[in-house]
Amino acid sequence: MLPRRVPCAGAVVQDATGRLLLVRRGTEPGRGLWSVPGGRVEPDESTEQAAAREVEEETGLRVVPGRLLGTVERDGPGGVVYVIHDFEARVDGTPALRAGDDADEARWCTPDEVEELPCVEGLVETLRGWGVLG
Repeated sequence: MLPRRVPCAGAVVQDATGRLLLVRRGTEPGRGLWSVPGGRVEPDESTEQAAAREVEEETGLRVVPGRLLGTVERDGPGGVVYVIHDFEARVDGTPALRAGDDADEARWCTPDEVEELPCVEGLVETLRGWGVLG
């Protein structure tokens, strides 16, 4: 039997200085680890809409998704496979950064800080491959 595939979306958001927006996950999978904001796509939304919604829920920031950086697949609990579409995104407006929804913490990180943080499996390598990290 094939695993159930769950559509997900994430956003790779950088500020004007090149810092990357990360959240420390408050729920499984990856609880306590750092990742880009993201989550499941709801039935009535596009992957771009899901990426923007998830960023706002997890960080309080409104973003405008841009081009698709890439798609990764990650194993989830119960044999599901998360199919994650990650978009470049830019902040729209100036709301204050705050952790919310299923994020325990949200912050801007330099590329060097990202390399040192305990991140979800494959994140650093994927961001390097996409040219986001040096």
